[in-house]
Amino acid sequence: MERKNAWNAYSPEEKKRVEEICRAYCHFLDCSKTERECAAAAVRLARAQGYRSLDTVKEAKESLKPGDKVYVCHMEKAVVLFQIGSEPLEKGLNILGAHTDSPRLDVKQVPLYEEQGNAYLDTHYYGGVKKYQWMALPLAIHGVVVRKDGTKVEIKIGEKEKDPVFVITDLLPHLGKEQNEKKVKEFIDAEKMDLLIGNLPASKGEENKALGKKHLEIVDMEASAEENELVKRSILKILREEYHIKEEDFISAELEIVPAGKARDCGFDRSMILAYGQDDRSCAFTSLIALLELKMSRRTSCCILVDKEEIGSTGATGMRSHFFENTLAEVMELCGSYSELGLRRALANSKMLSSDVSAAYDPMFAEYYEKKNSAYLANGLVFNKYSGSGGKSGGNDANPEFIAELRRIMEKYKVVIQTAELGKVDRGGGGTIAYLMADYGMEVIDCGIPVLSMHAPWEVSSKADLYEALKGYLAFLKEA
Repeated sequence: MERKNAWNAYSPEEKKRVEEICRAYCHFLDCSKTERECAAAAVRLARAQGYRSLDTVKEAKESLKPGDKVYVCHMEKAVVLFQIGSEPLEKGLNILGAHTDSPRLDVKQVPLYEEQGNAYLDTHYYGGVKKYQWMALPLAIHGVVVRKDGTKVEIKIGEKEKDPVFVITDLLPHLGKEQNEKKVKEFIDAEKMDLLIGNLPASKGEENKALGKKHLEIVDMEASAEENELVKRSILKILREEYHIKEEDFISAELEIVPAGKARDCGFDRSMILAYGQDDRSCAFTSLIALLELKMSRRTSCCILVDKEEIGSTGATGMRSHFFENTLAEVMELCGSYSELGLRRALANSKMLSSDVSAAYDPMFAEYYEKKNSAYLANGLVFNKYSGSGGKSGGNDANPEFIAELRRIMEKYKVVIQTAELGKVDRGGGGTIAYLMADYGMEVIDCGIPVLSMHAPWEVSSKADLYEALKGYLAFLKEA
């Protein structure tokens, strides 16, 4: 099958549009390094385009009518947006669904300790990572600390030019002979992937003088029982004075360790983007923007942005929860059309693009790919008929009738597309949220952009593919 390089079809004006979209995308990535930040960014963009909170509509005892735009943000991590169409909801929705979580390191609940004059935060890695890739990189801390009284402290340290950054130290090659003989998965012990956060000991005398006796009692309660843990005490002082949090507040904190730094143009020709979290925020961004750019449509259109895909879509904010189903029931009630049977029909009659990235063919690792059925940078939006591993285990397998319909739509809107699978048979595989939505009986296919170095701290995408994804998602919402 002939492949097309999307760049060859662009006029100078369209190339400017590509750059415009990608600048907005990079800004989105820089503001959205956690799922909470993604949800907040999505809500800001939606509200700017006239979307209203579903709770506001309910409280005002209003009904929903064709053309109305509403959203729900669930637990500050998952977002679903609806643009009500002219057809009854029972006839189904056109859905774009992406996940906003990415591989990272999480700070444990009792994390702070001192070892031989260095202070560390204990971590637990999240999602599929190659642990060695996180060593000796400048890292940032993002997240929230929730105090017992319910107040929140927003944390983002390591992104501004004057911010400190943090690091997980690596072993020098001069001492690494035995380490080099280990398997990759054993190369670094996960319990040793702790974040170096300080080395300066507190001067107890100076601290006592500055704080006074009354305050000192509180400090002593927080400080280690060991008198010589002065570096830890210094860190606790900084946390207390600069961020107004105590050591015990880590228990109710959600802190994520991510690569520090902004998304950047990649290559002399600036044709690519190097950034953290492009799996799957590239598809989350393009899905969201496609819905926000959509004008009035026949079918109700929906964008779902969920959490926890990297660990099986579990939990209250993952796709396995009933969050989406419950929200759709609320929307149908406000449209005056809810019934249990109507809800089931709406779900079964829906069509969905499970917006998730695909592995781009990498000539440096050619033996892991099957060339004919691989995705390539700048060859456009990728359709994956099936996912899973080995014998398609655990994956969705889209119906050819649905694929044919999508082919017609993409051709009509001149969207450059390609098809792919994730590597050679028996060499690997992966999953998405597609099979979970297919449980309702709806038509679903995986569809996203190709990415190099997927799950690494820094991933590579093509600007052309991002643009084609936006075009393709918008075409689907209009025509499916």
